[in-house]
Amino acid sequence: MTTNSSPQLWLYDTTLRDGTQREGLSVSIEDKLRIARRLDKLGIPFIEGGWPGANPKDVQFFWQLQEDPLKQSEIVAFCSTRRPNSTAATEPMLQDILAAGTRWVTIFGKSWDLHVTTSLKTTLEENLAMICDTIEYLRSQGRRIIYDAEHWFDGYKHNPDYALQTLDAAFASGAEWLVLCDTNGGTLPHEISQIVQDVSSYLSLVSQCVAEVPSVEATGVISQEPMTKDKGQRTIPQIGIHTHNDSEMAVANAIAAVMAGAKMVQGTINGYGERCGNANLCSLIPNLQLKLGYSCITEDQLTQLTEASHFVSEVVNLAPDEHAPFVGLSAFAHKGGIHVSAVERNPLTYEHIQPEQVGNHRRIVISEQSGLSNVLAKARSFGIDLDQLKAEAKQILQRLKDLESEGFQFEAAEASFALLMHEALGGRQKFFEVKGFQVHCDLIEGKETSNALATVKLAVDGKNILEAAEGNGPVAALDAALRKALVNFYPQIATFDLTDYKVRILNGHTGTAAKTRVLVESGNGRQRWTTVGVSTNILEASYQAVVEGLEYGLLLHSQAEAATKLLVDK
Repeated sequence: MTTNSSPQLWLYDTTLRDGTQREGLSVSIEDKLRIARRLDKLGIPFIEGGWPGANPKDVQFFWQLQEDPLKQSEIVAFCSTRRPNSTAATEPMLQDILAAGTRWVTIFGKSWDLHVTTSLKTTLEENLAMICDTIEYLRSQGRRIIYDAEHWFDGYKHNPDYALQTLDAAFASGAEWLVLCDTNGGTLPHEISQIVQDVSSYLSLVSQCVAEVPSVEATGVISQEPMTKDKGQRTIPQIGIHTHNDSEMAVANAIAAVMAGAKMVQGTINGYGERCGNANLCSLIPNLQLKLGYSCITEDQLTQLTEASHFVSEVVNLAPDEHAPFVGLSAFAHKGGIHVSAVERNPLTYEHIQPEQVGNHRRIVISEQSGLSNVLAKARSFGIDLDQLKAEAKQILQRLKDLESEGFQFEAAEASFALLMHEALGGRQKFFEVKGFQVHCDLIEGKETSNALATVKLAVDGKNILEAAEGNGPVAALDAALRKALVNFYPQIATFDLTDYKVRILNGHTGTAAKTRVLVESGNGRQRWTTVGVSTNILEASYQAVVEGLEYGLLLHSQAEAATKLLVDK
Protein backbone atom coordinates (compact mmCIF):
# COMPACT_ATOMS: atom_id res chain seq x y z
CA MET A 1 0.00 0.00 0.00
CA THR A 2 1.31 3.46 -0.90
CA THR A 3 1.14 6.47 1.39
CA ASN A 4 1.71 10.19 1.04
CA SER A 5 5.36 9.57 1.91
CA SER A 6 5.84 6.82 -0.72
CA PRO A 7 8.59 7.65 -3.23
CA GLN A 8 7.15 8.89 -6.53
CA LEU A 9 7.76 7.09 -9.82
CA TRP A 10 6.82 8.52 -13.18
CA LEU A 11 5.25 6.12 -15.66
CA TYR A 12 5.75 6.64 -19.37
CA ASP A 13 3.61 4.58 -21.74
CA THR A 14 4.83 3.96 -25.28
CA THR A 15 2.12 1.53 -26.43
CA LEU A 16 1.02 3.92 -29.18
CA ARG A 17 4.51 4.07 -30.68
CA ASP A 18 6.84 1.28 -29.57
CA GLY A 19 3.92 -1.08 -28.90
CA THR A 20 2.57 -0.72 -32.43
CA GLN A 21 5.87 -2.02 -33.81
CA ARG A 22 4.79 -5.49 -32.74
CA GLU A 23 4.42 -7.83 -35.69
CA GLY A 24 0.75 -8.25 -36.59
CA LEU A 25 -0.44 -5.23 -34.59
CA SER A 26 -2.05 -2.32 -36.42
CA VAL A 27 -4.19 0.54 -35.14
CA SER A 28 -6.28 3.30 -36.69
CA ILE A 29 -6.41 6.93 -35.53
CA GLU A 30 -9.62 6.13 -33.66
CA ASP A 31 -7.93 3.16 -31.99
CA LYS A 32 -5.02 5.33 -30.85
CA LEU A 33 -7.36 7.97 -29.45
CA ARG A 34 -9.39 5.38 -27.54
CA ILE A 35 -6.26 3.86 -26.04
CA ALA A 36 -4.82 7.27 -25.14
CA ARG A 37 -7.99 8.25 -23.30
CA ARG A 38 -8.07 4.92 -21.45
CA LEU A 39 -4.46 5.40 -20.34
CA ASP A 40 -5.32 8.94 -19.29
CA LYS A 41 -8.09 7.54 -17.10
CA LEU A 42 -5.62 5.01 -15.67
CA GLY A 43 -3.46 7.92 -14.54
CA ILE A 44 -0.33 7.34 -16.66
CA PRO A 45 1.64 10.64 -16.40
CA PHE A 46 3.31 10.48 -19.84
CA ILE A 47 1.80 8.93 -22.98
CA GLU A 48 3.99 8.79 -26.07
CA GLY A 49 1.64 9.35 -28.98
CA GLY A 50 3.92 8.68 -31.92
CA TRP A 51 6.27 10.45 -34.32
CA PRO A 52 4.51 13.45 -35.90
CA GLY A 53 5.44 13.74 -39.54
CA ALA A 54 6.48 10.11 -39.86
CA ASN A 55 3.01 9.25 -41.20
CA PRO A 56 -0.32 11.06 -41.73
CA LYS A 57 -1.99 9.00 -39.00
CA ASP A 58 0.26 10.39 -36.27
CA VAL A 59 -0.13 13.95 -37.55
CA GLN A 60 -3.92 13.70 -37.32
CA PHE A 61 -3.69 12.01 -33.92
CA PHE A 62 -1.85 14.97 -32.40
CA TRP A 63 -4.15 17.46 -34.13
CA GLN A 64 -7.22 15.81 -32.66
CA LEU A 65 -5.72 15.86 -29.16
CA GLN A 66 -5.06 19.58 -29.54
CA GLU A 67 -8.79 20.00 -30.17
CA ASP A 68 -9.81 17.71 -27.30
CA PRO A 69 -6.89 17.33 -24.84
CA LEU A 70 -6.39 14.58 -22.30
CA LYS A 71 -7.52 15.30 -18.75
CA GLN A 72 -4.54 14.11 -16.66
CA SER A 73 -1.73 12.78 -18.83
CA GLU A 74 0.90 14.62 -20.84
CA ILE A 75 0.87 13.54 -24.47
CA VAL A 76 4.45 13.34 -25.75
CA ALA A 77 5.77 13.67 -29.31
CA PHE A 78 8.69 11.43 -30.28
CA CYS A 79 11.49 12.17 -32.71
CA SER A 80 15.16 11.58 -33.45
CA THR A 81 17.95 14.11 -33.28
CA ARG A 82 18.50 16.18 -36.41
CA ARG A 83 20.31 14.62 -39.33
CA PRO A 84 24.11 14.84 -39.67
CA ASN A 85 25.62 18.03 -41.10
CA SER A 86 22.45 20.11 -40.89
CA THR A 87 20.92 22.45 -38.33
CA ALA A 88 17.98 21.82 -36.03
CA ALA A 89 16.34 25.13 -36.98
CA THR A 90 16.12 24.05 -40.63
CA GLU A 91 15.22 20.40 -39.96
CA PRO A 92 11.73 19.72 -41.42
CA MET A 93 10.94 16.86 -39.04
CA LEU A 94 11.42 19.14 -36.03
CA GLN A 95 8.87 21.56 -37.47
CA ASP A 96 6.39 18.68 -37.47
CA ILE A 97 7.26 18.08 -33.81
CA LEU A 98 6.53 21.71 -32.95
CA ALA A 99 3.28 21.61 -34.94
CA ALA A 100 2.10 18.70 -32.80
CA GLY A 101 1.69 21.22 -29.98
CA THR A 102 2.90 19.02 -27.12
CA ARG A 103 4.54 20.47 -24.04
CA TRP A 104 6.96 17.55 -23.76
CA VAL A 105 9.09 16.04 -26.54
CA THR A 106 11.11 12.83 -26.38
CA ILE A 107 14.26 12.94 -28.49
CA PHE A 108 16.29 9.82 -29.04
CA GLY A 109 19.95 9.86 -29.91
CA LYS A 110 22.78 7.40 -30.43
CA SER A 111 24.81 6.28 -27.40
CA TRP A 112 26.79 3.46 -28.99
CA ASP A 113 29.72 4.49 -31.17
CA LEU A 114 29.04 1.48 -33.40
CA HIS A 115 25.66 2.94 -34.39
CA VAL A 116 27.10 6.39 -34.92
CA THR A 117 29.66 5.19 -37.44
CA THR A 118 27.69 2.37 -39.11
CA SER A 119 24.04 3.51 -38.93
CA LEU A 120 24.35 7.29 -39.04
CA LYS A 121 27.63 7.12 -40.99
CA THR A 122 28.96 10.20 -39.28
CA THR A 123 31.64 11.12 -36.76
CA LEU A 124 31.40 10.80 -33.01
CA GLU A 125 31.79 14.58 -32.66
CA GLU A 126 28.94 15.28 -35.10
CA ASN A 127 26.65 12.94 -33.16
CA LEU A 128 27.28 14.99 -30.01
CA ALA A 129 26.53 18.16 -31.96
CA MET A 130 23.29 16.63 -33.24
CA ILE A 131 22.16 15.91 -29.67
CA CYS A 132 23.04 19.39 -28.41
CA ASP A 133 21.63 21.31 -31.36
CA THR A 134 18.31 19.42 -31.37
CA ILE A 135 17.65 19.77 -27.64
CA GLU A 136 18.74 23.43 -27.51
CA TYR A 137 16.51 24.31 -30.44
CA LEU A 138 13.42 22.62 -29.01
CA ARG A 139 14.01 24.24 -25.62
CA SER A 140 14.28 27.62 -27.32
CA GLN A 141 10.80 26.91 -28.69
CA GLY A 142 9.43 26.32 -25.18
CA ARG A 143 9.51 22.52 -25.16
CA ARG A 144 10.56 20.32 -22.24
CA ILE A 145 12.81 17.43 -23.18
CA ILE A 146 13.01 13.74 -22.34
CA TYR A 147 16.17 12.30 -23.86
CA ASP A 148 16.08 8.60 -24.77
CA ALA A 149 19.66 7.30 -24.89
CA GLU A 150 19.22 4.58 -27.49
CA HIS A 151 21.36 1.44 -27.09
CA TRP A 152 22.68 2.97 -23.89
CA PHE A 153 23.74 -0.21 -22.08
CA ASP A 154 25.45 -1.77 -25.10
CA GLY A 155 27.14 1.53 -25.81
CA TYR A 156 28.32 1.91 -22.24
CA LYS A 157 29.72 -1.62 -22.14
CA HIS A 158 31.65 -1.12 -25.40
CA ASN A 159 32.82 2.49 -24.95
CA PRO A 160 31.80 3.97 -21.59
CA ASP A 161 33.64 7.26 -22.10
CA TYR A 162 31.80 8.10 -25.29
CA ALA A 163 28.43 6.89 -23.99
CA LEU A 164 28.79 9.27 -21.03
CA GLN A 165 29.70 12.10 -23.40
CA THR A 166 26.32 11.67 -25.12
CA LEU A 167 24.59 12.07 -21.76
CA ASP A 168 26.77 15.13 -21.05
CA ALA A 169 25.58 16.64 -24.32
CA ALA A 170 21.91 16.05 -23.53
CA PHE A 171 22.35 17.20 -19.93
CA ALA A 172 24.19 20.42 -20.82
CA SER A 173 21.63 21.24 -23.52
CA GLY A 174 18.69 21.13 -21.11
CA ALA A 175 17.19 17.62 -21.15
CA GLU A 176 15.19 17.12 -17.95
CA TRP A 177 15.06 13.32 -18.15
CA LEU A 178 17.83 11.02 -19.31
CA VAL A 179 16.29 7.64 -20.16
CA LEU A 180 18.72 4.74 -20.43
CA CYS A 181 17.52 2.30 -23.09
CA ASP A 182 18.29 -1.42 -23.31
CA THR A 183 17.25 -1.33 -26.94
CA ASN A 184 18.50 -4.80 -27.88
CA GLY A 185 17.08 -6.35 -24.70
CA GLY A 186 20.23 -8.31 -23.93
CA THR A 187 21.33 -6.80 -20.62
CA LEU A 188 20.86 -8.65 -17.33
CA PRO A 189 19.53 -7.17 -14.06
CA HIS A 190 22.87 -7.08 -12.23
CA GLU A 191 24.39 -5.13 -15.14
CA ILE A 192 21.44 -2.73 -15.24
CA SER A 193 21.73 -2.07 -11.52
CA GLN A 194 25.46 -1.36 -11.58
CA ILE A 195 25.37 0.84 -14.69
CA VAL A 196 22.43 2.93 -13.43
CA GLN A 197 24.32 3.49 -10.18
CA ASP A 198 27.41 4.49 -12.17
CA VAL A 199 25.40 6.99 -14.22
CA SER A 200 23.69 8.43 -11.17
CA SER A 201 27.04 9.00 -9.45
CA TYR A 202 28.53 10.47 -12.61
CA LEU A 203 25.65 12.94 -13.13
CA SER A 204 25.79 14.06 -9.54
CA LEU A 205 29.50 14.78 -9.94
CA VAL A 206 29.19 16.48 -13.32
CA SER A 207 26.26 18.64 -12.20
CA GLN A 208 28.59 20.47 -9.86
CA CYS A 209 30.64 21.58 -12.87
CA VAL A 210 27.81 22.52 -15.24
CA ALA A 211 26.13 25.91 -15.18
CA GLU A 212 22.49 25.77 -14.26
CA VAL A 213 20.18 25.45 -17.25
CA PRO A 214 17.21 27.84 -17.21
CA SER A 215 13.99 25.93 -16.62
CA VAL A 216 11.21 26.11 -19.18
CA GLU A 217 8.07 26.80 -17.19
CA ALA A 218 5.13 24.53 -17.96
CA THR A 219 1.73 26.05 -18.48
CA GLY A 220 -1.55 24.53 -17.42
CA VAL A 221 -2.39 22.21 -14.58
CA ILE A 222 0.20 19.47 -15.02
CA SER A 223 3.93 19.99 -14.43
CA GLN A 224 5.20 16.38 -14.43
CA GLU A 225 8.38 16.65 -12.36
CA PRO A 226 11.05 19.02 -13.67
CA MET A 227 14.74 18.65 -12.90
CA THR A 228 15.77 18.48 -9.27
CA LYS A 229 18.57 20.48 -7.69
CA ASP A 230 21.36 19.48 -5.38
CA LYS A 231 22.57 21.53 -2.41
CA GLY A 232 24.72 23.67 -4.68
CA GLN A 233 21.62 24.61 -6.68
CA ARG A 234 22.91 22.92 -9.83
CA THR A 235 20.30 21.19 -11.95
CA ILE A 236 20.39 17.39 -12.00
CA PRO A 237 18.37 15.56 -14.67
CA GLN A 238 16.37 12.57 -13.52
CA ILE A 239 17.16 9.08 -14.79
CA GLY A 240 14.62 6.90 -16.58
CA ILE A 241 14.71 3.30 -17.82
CA HIS A 242 13.45 1.76 -21.08
CA THR A 243 13.86 -2.02 -21.44
CA HIS A 244 13.07 -4.64 -24.07
CA ASN A 245 12.21 -8.27 -23.45
CA ASP A 246 14.55 -10.17 -25.77
CA SER A 247 16.12 -11.98 -22.80
CA GLU A 248 12.81 -12.26 -20.87
CA MET A 249 14.24 -9.65 -18.48
CA ALA A 250 12.39 -6.44 -19.35
CA VAL A 251 10.34 -6.23 -16.15
CA ALA A 252 13.19 -7.43 -13.93
CA ASN A 253 15.59 -4.97 -15.57
CA ALA A 254 13.21 -2.05 -15.10
CA ILE A 255 12.77 -2.92 -11.42
CA ALA A 256 16.56 -3.23 -11.01
CA ALA A 257 16.97 0.24 -12.52
CA VAL A 258 14.37 1.74 -10.20
CA MET A 259 16.02 0.22 -7.16
CA ALA A 260 19.31 1.70 -8.39
CA GLY A 261 17.83 5.19 -8.64
CA ALA A 262 15.75 5.54 -11.84
CA LYS A 263 12.64 7.69 -11.36
CA MET A 264 10.89 7.13 -14.70
CA VAL A 265 9.81 3.75 -16.07
CA GLN A 266 8.91 3.37 -19.73
CA GLY A 267 6.88 0.43 -20.99
CA THR A 268 3.77 -0.69 -22.82
CA ILE A 269 0.43 -2.18 -21.87
CA ASN A 270 0.61 -5.98 -22.09
CA GLY A 271 4.29 -5.71 -23.02
CA TYR A 272 3.49 -5.11 -26.71
CA GLY A 273 6.51 -4.17 -28.80
CA GLU A 274 8.91 -5.12 -31.54
CA ARG A 275 10.49 -8.58 -31.56
CA CYS A 276 9.85 -9.98 -28.04
CA GLY A 277 8.17 -6.86 -26.71
CA ASN A 278 8.78 -4.10 -24.17
CA ALA A 279 8.60 -3.97 -20.39
CA ASN A 280 5.02 -4.81 -19.44
CA LEU A 281 3.43 -1.98 -17.44
CA CYS A 282 0.69 -4.37 -16.31
CA SER A 283 3.34 -6.29 -14.37
CA LEU A 284 5.58 -3.35 -13.49
CA ILE A 285 2.95 -1.14 -11.90
CA PRO A 286 1.68 -3.64 -9.28
CA ASN A 287 5.19 -4.90 -8.54
CA LEU A 288 6.51 -1.39 -7.99
CA GLN A 289 3.47 -0.14 -6.11
CA LEU A 290 2.29 -3.15 -4.10
CA LYS A 291 5.58 -4.94 -3.53
CA LEU A 292 8.13 -2.10 -3.35
CA GLY A 293 5.96 0.72 -2.02
CA TYR A 294 6.47 3.24 -4.83
CA SER A 295 3.68 5.62 -5.78
CA CYS A 296 2.77 5.14 -9.46
CA ILE A 297 -0.99 5.64 -9.73
CA THR A 298 -3.78 5.89 -7.16
CA GLU A 299 -5.14 2.76 -5.49
CA ASP A 300 -8.46 3.31 -7.27
CA GLN A 301 -6.71 3.55 -10.63
CA LEU A 302 -4.76 0.38 -9.83
CA THR A 303 -8.07 -1.51 -9.54
CA GLN A 304 -8.69 -0.57 -13.20
CA LEU A 305 -5.50 -2.27 -14.41
CA THR A 306 -7.04 -5.58 -15.52
CA GLU A 307 -9.86 -3.84 -17.36
CA ALA A 308 -7.38 -1.48 -19.06
CA SER A 309 -5.21 -4.41 -20.14
CA HIS A 310 -8.18 -6.22 -21.69
CA PHE A 311 -9.46 -2.99 -23.26
CA VAL A 312 -6.18 -2.39 -25.08
CA SER A 313 -5.97 -6.01 -26.28
CA GLU A 314 -9.54 -5.71 -27.57
CA VAL A 315 -8.82 -2.47 -29.43
CA VAL A 316 -5.66 -3.82 -31.10
CA ASN A 317 -7.52 -7.07 -31.89
CA LEU A 318 -5.13 -9.41 -30.07
CA ALA A 319 -6.37 -12.15 -27.75
CA PRO A 320 -5.58 -11.36 -24.10
CA ASP A 321 -2.84 -13.49 -22.57
CA GLU A 322 -4.89 -15.58 -20.15
CA HIS A 323 -1.76 -16.51 -18.18
CA ALA A 324 -0.38 -12.98 -17.85
CA PRO A 325 0.65 -12.12 -14.27
CA PHE A 326 -1.75 -9.90 -12.33
CA VAL A 327 -4.24 -9.24 -15.17
CA GLY A 328 -4.66 -12.62 -16.90
CA LEU A 329 -7.78 -14.74 -16.57
CA SER A 330 -5.70 -17.47 -14.93
CA ALA A 331 -3.55 -15.18 -12.75
CA PHE A 332 -5.60 -16.12 -9.68
CA ALA A 333 -7.07 -19.43 -10.87
CA HIS A 334 -6.85 -22.49 -8.64
CA LYS A 335 -7.20 -26.01 -10.00
CA GLY A 336 -5.76 -28.57 -7.58
CA GLY A 337 -8.20 -29.67 -4.88
CA ILE A 338 -5.71 -29.11 -2.05
CA HIS A 339 -4.98 -25.62 -3.34
CA VAL A 340 -8.66 -24.73 -3.52
CA SER A 341 -9.35 -26.04 -0.04
CA ALA A 342 -6.48 -23.99 1.36
CA VAL A 343 -7.25 -20.77 -0.51
CA GLU A 344 -10.87 -20.97 0.60
CA ARG A 345 -9.66 -20.94 4.20
CA ASN A 346 -6.96 -18.31 3.72
CA PRO A 347 -6.16 -16.73 0.32
CA LEU A 348 -2.59 -16.00 1.44
CA THR A 349 -1.81 -19.70 1.09
CA TYR A 350 -1.74 -19.51 -2.73
CA GLU A 351 -2.17 -15.82 -3.71
CA HIS A 352 0.64 -13.28 -3.50
CA ILE A 353 -1.73 -10.29 -3.54
CA GLN A 354 -5.47 -9.74 -3.32
CA PRO A 355 -6.79 -10.06 -6.92
CA GLU A 356 -9.14 -7.13 -6.38
CA GLN A 357 -6.17 -4.78 -5.89
CA VAL A 358 -5.52 -4.95 -9.64
CA GLY A 359 -9.17 -5.39 -10.65
CA ASN A 360 -8.93 -9.15 -11.15
CA HIS A 361 -10.76 -11.92 -9.30
CA ARG A 362 -10.21 -15.41 -7.97
CA ARG A 363 -11.32 -18.31 -10.13
CA ILE A 364 -11.86 -21.91 -9.11
CA VAL A 365 -11.06 -24.15 -12.06
CA ILE A 366 -12.97 -27.35 -12.63
CA SER A 367 -11.15 -30.34 -14.10
CA GLU A 368 -10.44 -34.02 -13.53
CA GLN A 369 -7.85 -32.93 -10.95
CA SER A 370 -10.52 -31.17 -8.93
CA GLY A 371 -11.51 -32.17 -5.45
CA LEU A 372 -14.84 -31.69 -3.72
CA SER A 373 -13.75 -28.23 -2.56
CA ASN A 374 -13.44 -27.13 -6.20
CA VAL A 375 -17.01 -28.17 -6.94
CA LEU A 376 -18.40 -26.49 -3.83
CA ALA A 377 -16.52 -23.25 -4.53
CA LYS A 378 -17.42 -23.20 -8.22
CA ALA A 379 -21.08 -23.88 -7.41
CA ARG A 380 -21.10 -20.86 -5.08
CA SER A 381 -19.74 -18.68 -7.89
CA PHE A 382 -22.86 -19.66 -9.91
CA GLY A 383 -25.17 -18.99 -6.97
CA ILE A 384 -25.65 -22.68 -6.15
CA ASP A 385 -25.06 -23.75 -2.53
CA LEU A 386 -23.93 -27.37 -2.41
CA ASP A 387 -22.41 -27.24 1.08
CA GLN A 388 -25.45 -29.02 2.52
CA LEU A 389 -25.69 -31.38 -0.46
CA LYS A 390 -22.40 -33.24 -0.25
CA ALA A 391 -23.80 -36.41 -1.85
CA GLU A 392 -24.96 -34.46 -4.92
CA ALA A 393 -21.64 -32.63 -5.02
CA LYS A 394 -19.79 -35.94 -5.10
CA GLN A 395 -22.02 -37.12 -7.97
CA ILE A 396 -21.21 -33.93 -9.90
CA LEU A 397 -17.49 -34.44 -9.27
CA GLN A 398 -17.66 -38.04 -10.52
CA ARG A 399 -19.65 -37.04 -13.58
CA LEU A 400 -17.10 -34.31 -14.26
CA LYS A 401 -14.20 -36.74 -14.12
CA ASP A 402 -16.04 -39.26 -16.32
CA LEU A 403 -16.68 -36.62 -18.98
CA GLU A 404 -13.11 -35.31 -18.88
CA SER A 405 -11.84 -38.85 -19.41
CA GLU A 406 -13.90 -38.81 -22.64
CA GLY A 407 -12.22 -35.59 -23.78
CA PHE A 408 -14.46 -32.89 -22.34
CA GLN A 409 -12.69 -29.99 -20.66
CA PHE A 410 -14.51 -27.64 -18.33
CA GLU A 411 -11.63 -25.35 -17.32
CA ALA A 412 -12.45 -23.06 -20.23
CA ALA A 413 -16.13 -24.06 -20.53
CA GLU A 414 -17.66 -22.93 -17.27
CA ALA A 415 -21.10 -22.44 -18.83
CA SER A 416 -21.23 -26.15 -19.72
CA PHE A 417 -20.25 -27.01 -16.16
CA ALA A 418 -23.03 -24.79 -14.79
CA LEU A 419 -25.55 -26.65 -16.96
CA LEU A 420 -24.09 -29.95 -15.76
CA MET A 421 -24.64 -28.89 -12.13
CA HIS A 422 -28.23 -27.81 -12.79
CA GLU A 423 -28.92 -31.14 -14.48
CA ALA A 424 -27.42 -33.16 -11.61
CA LEU A 425 -29.61 -31.26 -9.17
CA GLY A 426 -32.72 -31.83 -11.30
CA GLY A 427 -33.11 -28.13 -12.03
CA ARG A 428 -31.94 -27.82 -15.63
CA GLN A 429 -34.58 -25.82 -17.42
CA LYS A 430 -35.66 -27.23 -20.79
CA PHE A 431 -35.99 -24.20 -23.04
CA PHE A 432 -36.10 -26.38 -26.17
CA GLU A 433 -35.34 -29.88 -27.37
CA VAL A 434 -33.33 -30.63 -30.50
CA LYS A 435 -34.80 -33.66 -32.28
CA GLY A 436 -32.36 -33.74 -35.17
CA PHE A 437 -30.36 -31.76 -37.70
CA GLN A 438 -28.87 -32.15 -41.16
CA VAL A 439 -26.12 -30.14 -42.84
CA HIS A 440 -25.49 -30.06 -46.58
CA CYS A 441 -22.38 -28.43 -48.08
CA ASP A 442 -21.73 -27.41 -51.68
CA LEU A 443 -18.06 -27.42 -52.60
CA ILE A 444 -17.61 -25.64 -55.92
CA GLU A 445 -14.19 -25.79 -57.55
CA GLY A 446 -12.61 -22.38 -57.92
CA LYS A 447 -14.61 -20.76 -55.13
CA GLU A 448 -12.77 -19.76 -51.95
CA THR A 449 -15.79 -20.35 -49.72
CA SER A 450 -18.42 -23.07 -49.67
CA ASN A 451 -22.12 -22.62 -49.08
CA ALA A 452 -23.79 -24.73 -46.42
CA LEU A 453 -27.45 -25.41 -45.69
CA ALA A 454 -28.53 -26.61 -42.25
CA THR A 455 -31.95 -28.00 -41.33
CA VAL A 456 -32.97 -28.41 -37.69
CA LYS A 457 -35.98 -29.96 -36.02
CA LEU A 458 -36.85 -28.59 -32.57
CA ALA A 459 -39.61 -28.80 -30.02
CA VAL A 460 -40.56 -25.81 -27.86
CA ASP A 461 -43.41 -26.15 -25.36
CA GLY A 462 -44.57 -29.30 -27.18
CA LYS A 463 -44.63 -27.58 -30.55
CA ASN A 464 -42.45 -29.00 -33.34
CA ILE A 465 -40.48 -26.57 -35.52
CA LEU A 466 -38.63 -27.36 -38.73
CA GLU A 467 -36.32 -24.62 -39.93
CA ALA A 468 -33.47 -24.19 -42.40
CA ALA A 469 -30.78 -21.56 -42.90
CA GLU A 470 -27.67 -21.00 -44.98
CA GLY A 471 -24.17 -20.06 -43.86
CA ASN A 472 -20.65 -19.77 -45.20
CA GLY A 473 -19.81 -23.04 -43.49
CA PRO A 474 -21.59 -25.92 -41.75
CA VAL A 475 -21.28 -24.50 -38.21
CA ALA A 476 -22.42 -21.03 -39.27
CA ALA A 477 -25.41 -22.56 -41.06
CA LEU A 478 -26.31 -24.73 -38.04
CA ASP A 479 -26.06 -21.75 -35.69
CA ALA A 480 -28.23 -19.65 -38.01
CA ALA A 481 -30.89 -22.37 -38.32
CA LEU A 482 -31.11 -22.83 -34.54
CA ARG A 483 -31.49 -19.09 -33.97
CA LYS A 484 -34.06 -18.79 -36.74
CA ALA A 485 -36.12 -21.59 -35.18
CA LEU A 486 -35.98 -20.17 -31.65
CA VAL A 487 -36.08 -16.39 -32.02
CA ASN A 488 -39.89 -16.23 -32.26
CA PHE A 489 -40.14 -17.98 -28.89
CA TYR A 490 -37.13 -16.27 -27.29
CA PRO A 491 -36.56 -12.83 -28.89
CA GLN A 492 -33.51 -12.25 -26.67
CA ILE A 493 -31.61 -14.74 -28.84
CA ALA A 494 -31.28 -11.94 -31.39
CA THR A 495 -28.76 -10.31 -29.01
CA PHE A 496 -26.61 -13.44 -28.73
CA ASP A 497 -23.40 -13.63 -30.75
CA LEU A 498 -21.04 -16.50 -31.42
CA THR A 499 -17.76 -14.68 -30.67
CA ASP A 500 -15.16 -17.45 -30.89
CA TYR A 501 -14.86 -21.03 -32.16
CA LYS A 502 -11.93 -23.32 -31.34
CA VAL A 503 -11.29 -26.88 -32.46
CA ARG A 504 -8.78 -29.36 -31.06
CA ILE A 505 -8.01 -32.90 -32.18
CA LEU A 506 -7.66 -35.08 -29.06
CA ASN A 507 -6.12 -38.30 -30.36
CA GLY A 508 -4.50 -37.46 -33.67
CA HIS A 509 -2.90 -40.89 -34.07
CA THR A 510 -6.31 -42.27 -35.07
CA GLY A 511 -6.41 -40.01 -38.13
CA THR A 512 -9.79 -38.90 -39.38
CA ALA A 513 -11.50 -41.05 -36.73
CA ALA A 514 -9.99 -38.89 -33.98
CA LYS A 515 -12.13 -37.27 -31.31
CA THR A 516 -12.65 -33.54 -31.70
CA ARG A 517 -13.22 -31.04 -28.91
CA VAL A 518 -14.98 -27.80 -29.81
CA LEU A 519 -15.11 -24.72 -27.62
CA VAL A 520 -17.66 -22.05 -28.52
CA GLU A 521 -17.63 -18.61 -26.90
CA SER A 522 -20.93 -16.71 -26.97
CA GLY A 523 -21.97 -13.30 -25.74
CA ASN A 524 -24.93 -10.98 -25.31
CA GLY A 525 -23.17 -7.61 -25.32
CA ARG A 526 -22.73 -7.64 -21.53
CA GLN A 527 -21.42 -11.11 -20.70
CA ARG A 528 -19.48 -13.86 -22.40
CA TRP A 529 -19.63 -17.58 -21.74
CA THR A 530 -18.00 -20.70 -23.16
CA THR A 531 -19.43 -24.15 -23.85
CA VAL A 532 -17.86 -27.41 -24.98
CA GLY A 533 -18.72 -30.36 -27.18
CA VAL A 534 -16.81 -33.59 -27.90
CA SER A 535 -17.37 -36.19 -30.61
CA THR A 536 -15.61 -38.14 -33.34
CA ASN A 537 -17.87 -36.09 -35.64
CA ILE A 538 -16.79 -32.45 -35.70
CA LEU A 539 -20.32 -31.32 -36.64
CA GLU A 540 -21.83 -33.15 -33.70
CA ALA A 541 -19.23 -31.67 -31.33
CA SER A 542 -19.99 -28.23 -32.75
CA TYR A 543 -23.72 -28.82 -32.40
CA GLN A 544 -23.32 -29.74 -28.72
CA ALA A 545 -21.34 -26.60 -27.96
CA VAL A 546 -23.58 -24.26 -29.98
CA VAL A 547 -26.78 -25.64 -28.45
CA GLU A 548 -25.45 -25.33 -24.91
CA GLY A 549 -24.29 -21.80 -25.71
CA LEU A 550 -27.83 -20.81 -26.65
CA GLU A 551 -29.25 -22.66 -23.64
CA TYR A 552 -26.92 -20.96 -21.18
CA GLY A 553 -27.67 -17.55 -22.68
CA LEU A 554 -31.37 -18.18 -22.15
CA LEU A 555 -30.64 -19.30 -18.57
CA LEU A 556 -28.80 -16.05 -17.87
CA HIS A 557 -31.72 -14.06 -19.29
CA SER A 558 -34.20 -16.04 -17.20
CA GLN A 559 -32.16 -15.47 -14.03
CA ALA A 560 -31.89 -11.73 -14.76
CA GLU A 561 -35.65 -11.48 -15.24
CA ALA A 562 -36.27 -13.35 -11.97
CA ALA A 563 -33.89 -11.03 -10.10
CA THR A 564 -35.60 -7.95 -11.57
CA LYS A 565 -39.03 -9.25 -10.60
CA LEU A 566 -37.82 -9.92 -7.08
CA LEU A 567 -36.63 -6.33 -6.75
CA VAL A 568 -39.92 -4.99 -8.08
CA ASP A 569 -41.94 -7.15 -5.69
CA LYS A 570 -39.92 -5.83 -2.76
